Parts: sequence; C-alpha cells; structure tokens
Amino acid sequence: MASHSLEVEAGSTVHPHPLPIRKRERSIDVNDTVEEDGVFLTWKDLWVRVQMGRRGQRSILQGVTGYARPGEMLAIMGPSGCGKSTLLDALAGRLDSNTRQSGEILVNCQKQALAYGTSAYVTQDDALITTLTVREAVYYSAQLQLPDSMTKLEKKERAEMTIKEMGLQDAMDTRIGGWGAKGLSGGQKRRVSICIEMLTRPKLLFLDEPTSGLDSAASYYVMSRIASLGQRDGVRRTIITSIHQPSSEVFQLFNTLCLLSSGRTVYFGPASGANEFFALNGFPCPTLNNPSDHFLKTINKDFDQDVEQGLGAGMSTEEAINTLVTAYKASEIYQHVKRDVSKICKQFQDYGELEKKRTHAGFFTQCFVLTRRSFTNMYRDLGYYWLRLVIYIAMAIGLGTAFGGLGDNYNSIKDRGSLLAFISTFLTFMAIGGFPSFAEDMKVFQRERLNGHYGVTSFVVGNTLSSLPYLIIIALLPGAIAYYPPGLQRGFDHFLYFACVVYACMILVESIMMVVASIVPNFLMGIIAGAGIQGLMMLGGGFFRLPNDLPAPFWKYPLYYVAFHRYAYQGLFKNEFEGLWLPDSQTGQHLVDGNEILRTVWQVEMGYSKWVDLAILLVMVAVYRLLFLVIIKSCEKLKPVISTLLSGPPKPQTQVVENPISTPIWEGSVA
Repeated sequence: MASHSLEVEAGSTVHPHPLPIRKRERSIDVNDTVEEDGVFLTWKDLWVRVQMGRRGQRSILQGVTGYARPGEMLAIMGPSGCGKSTLLDALAGRLDSNTRQSGEILVNCQKQALAYGTSAYVTQDDALITTLTVREAVYYSAQLQLPDSMTKLEKKERAEMTIKEMGLQDAMDTRIGGWGAKGLSGGQKRRVSICIEMLTRPKLLFLDEPTSGLDSAASYYVMSRIASLGQRDGVRRTIITSIHQPSSEVFQLFNTLCLLSSGRTVYFGPASGANEFFALNGFPCPTLNNPSDHFLKTINKDFDQDVEQGLGAGMSTEEAINTLVTAYKASEIYQHVKRDVSKICKQFQDYGELEKKRTHAGFFTQCFVLTRRSFTNMYRDLGYYWLRLVIYIAMAIGLGTAFGGLGDNYNSIKDRGSLLAFISTFLTFMAIGGFPSFAEDMKVFQRERLNGHYGVTSFVVGNTLSSLPYLIIIALLPGAIAYYPPGLQRGFDHFLYFACVVYACMILVESIMMVVASIVPNFLMGIIAGAGIQGLMMLGGGFFRLPNDLPAPFWKYPLYYVAFHRYAYQGLFKNEFEGLWLPDSQTGQHLVDGNEILRTVWQVEMGYSKWVDLAILLVMVAVYRLLFLVIIKSCEKLKPVISTLLSGPPKPQTQVVENPISTPIWEGSVA
C-alpha cells in the first residue's frame, strides 16, 4: 500500500512510543455507579470471524475488551468496515449464524440472554409501517408490548408520554410516509423507531448508526434526545451506539468512546480524553477541527493513496494505525480497562441474573391488535389490494366480453374449460402483485420479532384475518363480472362455489408467497421465485396437458398431486359440468351428461365431490401458513445452535508487543 506523509502542527513532535500523561486526580469507584436498576455490560477478548468460503475465515473483531455503565452513553466509532455494527450485534446477541464468536460477554457478571423488556435494539434502517401516523404506530406498539394488566388508557398515556419525550408531539397525527408518499423527515422517523423501543422502559439500549442519512442539525437533536434517555424517568440506562462521523456537538454528548480500525481497538476510554491520547502519541488535532473528523482521518486507510497530506512526517495511515494500536495496548489505560472489567464482575458476582423475562400482551390481544393494524395498513396502501381490485375488474370485464354468450353447443365445452382454467390460473396468479407490500410488512415483522414484541403465530393470524375482507371483495365483484356474462351454469349456489374457489386460490398464492418471503427476503428475487413455482404448478395441474398424458417422473408424481391448480381445475369443472347436458359432437344430435364430459374430455377424478376439492385447497392454505411459521421458528431455534457450533477459540493473526512505558489513569476509570 502506498504511503502518504503525516503532517503535524508547528512545534509538535512525533513520538515513536507513547508518552506518559499526567495522572488524573479523580477516579470513580464502581460502587458509585452500581444501582439495582442499572445494567453493566462487559466484554473481554472478544473475537468475531466470518467464513469466506474456500478462502478461509476473516477476523472482523480482534480481541476487543471494554464495558458500558448505567447512566452513560458509549459511542463505537471508526471508518466503514471497521467492525462497529459487528461489535454492537455481538453485544446484543444478534450475530449472523455464519460468524464465529469467542471471548466473554457478561451482563452484570452473568452469562445470560438479554430478556425482553430489559434491552432494546434500534436498527439502522427505519422499518416502519408508512401508512400509520406517529400516534398510531407508537400506540399499536404499546398495545403489543405492554402487559394486559395495564388498561388501554394507561397504554395510550405511556405512548403519548414517550412521543413527547422524543419531541414528536407536533407530528403525532402525521403519517410516517415512504416512497411516493410524503411524511416525516429522516430524523423524525429515527425518533419514532426509538419511541417504539422505549415503551417498555428498557435498561439497556442499542442503536446502530442512529444519525445515518441525517444532516448535522437533525443528528444533534436525535442524539441529544438519546443522551437524555440515560437519566430519564428515574432509570439509569446503559446506552451503546455505533456512529460513523459525528459532529463536534454530538461528540461532546458521549461519555465513553470505543474507537476501532480493522477490528482492532485504537482507543477505549472517556471521550474527553481521546484528543489528548492522540496528541501525546504524535497525532494532535489541528486547532478548530472536529475531533471525530481528526480521529477518523487518522485511522481510515481506505483512501491512503489519495491523501495528499497526512498528519505525521513520512508516515502512512497503516503505520499510524499500528502506532496507535501499539500505544493503546502498552498504555496504563488499557490495563485499567481490564481491571475495571474484573472489578465490575467481582461487584456483581453474587448479584444473580438481571431479571426474568417481562410479560407483554397476551396472544389474543396480539392477534387483535395485529389484525387491526394490518387491516388499517391494507386499507390505506393503494398498492396492497385496491390497485389489484381495479386490475381484476378490468380483466373480468375482458373475460366477460371475450367469452360472452357461450351457448350450449359442442364448442362451448372447450370454451367453458378455457375460461375456468384462465380464472383459476392467470387471474389468481396476479395475486403475486401484493408481494412487494408484504415484503415491507416482513421488514417490520423481523424488526419487531427480533425485539420480542410478539410471536410468529400472532403475526400469521393477524395477517390472515386482516386480508379476508379484501380477498372476499376481489372474489365476489370481479368474479361476478367474469361469471355471469359468458353464461356459465346458473344458480347462486354454483356462483358461490365459484367465488369460494377463486378466494381459496388467491389466499393460497399469498400463502405460498409468505413461504417464499421467509426464504428469499429480496422482493424482486421473491417475485421471480414465486412466479417460477406457480409456473411449474400450472404445467402440472392437469389442464395444459391432461392428467393421463403427464410424464410420470416429476410431473405426475409428485407435482400433479402437490399443485393446487389440479384441485381448482377439478372443482370448477365439476361445479360447471355436473348436471349439464351438452352435445357430444358438432352435429348436436346426441346429448351427453356433464359427468361423462368430465371423465372423457377433462379426465377429472369423479370419486369425490367438488366440495372435497375446495376443502383440499383450504387445507393447503393452512399447510402453507403453518410452513411459514415453522420456517421462521426453525431459523430462530437453529441460529443460536449454529452459532454455538461455530464458536471456539480463534487463532489470532496479529500480535501486539506491549510497551512498558505507562500512560495515565483516566478520569472515569475504576479505582
């Protein structure tokens, strides 16, 4: 890697080794900050590696040690790709299953999972339901998270109080907004996400890049609100946030700073002491410069070749990073960090587990709230069902006119079959158009599920019940337009069965897409995968090629019996042709019973009634919804198992020789 020169202010000297810093007069004992409602989080020699296929493994975090204390905000800083989010996810227990973790992470000196209500995690992306107002979004979440022992009025008051705490009282009735719909600003959306996670008054709060995409003013207002949460409502909260490049005003809000570069600790200690650490190790911050900008410029090696002037004479960024890492490892502050971690653990040695898992709303309350919230979202989102309804009506009008007046001649046999097959195949195939909206719902579900707001079963029940009215409208209104003008078999009972099959097919397609969404999170790939699955089912359904003509391998066994189109075709054909008499040839001299047409022309299995076909379709709906639930729950159960199997002592690839020259006892360290 090409090096660039590092330049310092006039009169300063670059030291190859760290210099001693004057000892602070004041130190803080751990007993001063220990409270029963506080959470101490410590990590020691934490390594995280990710599998790189045949290329082996790459270390993302390398022997990181530190702690977070109640009533304070710890900022994890560093250039892109340094391991900020990985460290945050490791501390919160959210690492991917393909990572390998070793080291020790303790909550109040206990190896324990973070219970629901004790901790909260605000993701970098604001996964919110865009059609809801701020008041609705927070209130619905309060109804889901808070226990049934609280009344609706108490939950509403908690929601409004939380909104006011984050300064969103003027935007309570404003819709969140998303693509194509104007709503809240980026900073306001971020505060809504924080509001939702603060409803349970958690003692430990994780935030991943809370200022991402915000201007300096919005970043300051968001971070100042977050900083104030550390001492809010009588609870000393432990706040840990990863942040990329804060302004000088935001930087002053931090109590403790963890500075990373390529997974190594460059500095861990009081944020106010980082400037002095850099200066006395040969990298002083220029006058009137933002300290955080200076730190990141010093340790960012991504643009090493493009930097014209650096911070030290003839020293590359890589050399500067190694100098700082070596200085930190050899410093007295690093020894004090390790002693602080040990003293915190000794203090909580007999403290026991943090607390049992808090209760939230019961199952039936969750189902009711999720159904109501989802119904509201579907009603307001024009692309979820309303646009599809318009397209369905247009297609139904086209079918009604193209197949108008089928009559009772020989050709009507083929025409009736083609019409019914088109409706149960291509018309229901268009239900795939709701997948992008469902993919957005899945993002919200994944965020809320990871934070323990509700269960998977509640989500499936809520999504199913909320969609029923819209699918019934689609089955009845366009169904009537496509059914009556062509002159299909009269009788309201026949139309009712027809509408039930159309409804079952549509909800079946949505159920299949739910399974696809649980496996393929990208909505574009999901649409392609869902379309491919349905395309195969169409070919093996028994219409485009009759059942007796299907090749036995794969197409007949098992696809013909698995494809829902088979039961839709046979149910609609039985509904249409049973009790109908039509000519057996173009001369029309002899009439043939519809049952004979079903056996000979369409090769329909006549051993059971059309209601069995409808029942099988409805059972398939339940099976696919259950499969979605099983996949989600299996992923949750298997993820920690895989992580445990992959965990183990890593092989350090870098050795740092400690320098005996001592540096300071920093203000805020444990004596």
